[in-house]
Amino acid sequence: MASIRRETEVSAAIAPVWDALRDVGRIHERLVRGFVTHCRLEGEMRTVTFANGMTVHERIVTIDDGQRRVVWAVAEAPFTHYNAAVQAFAEADDRTRLVWIADLLPDALEPQIAGLIEQGLAAMKRTLEQGDANR
Repeated sequence: MASIRRETEVSAAIAPVWDALRDVGRIHERLVRGFVTHCRLEGEMRTVTFANGMTVHERIVTIDDGQRRVVWAVAEAPFTHYNAAVQAFAEADDRTRLVWIADLLPDALEPQIAGLIEQGLAAMKRTLEQGDANR
């Protein structure tokens, strides 16, 4: 099973970062502007449309306020397995570290998904540092 781990540091306090991250139905507005163009949440299912036109149906597994961690899974092609989490860590009063970990099958998708995760983290950094998370 492929396992991808990427992280970035954001010049923003933990409270607004976590507030945007945990708002799983509005990631296109508050967290990853430009990377995700549309997001719809119905119960625990989220439909995400990416800037490249790809649409994915994700099950929100958990929103853990204590650990500041959101976990989701995808159970559709091209994946036979996909589980991911983003967790926020306070680094200083005005700095937050975001860690994104994904486990997936088939292994051959690792380079493509790693690239998307890197783009997603760059969009998070840009959105959160611009203060767009509160929109």
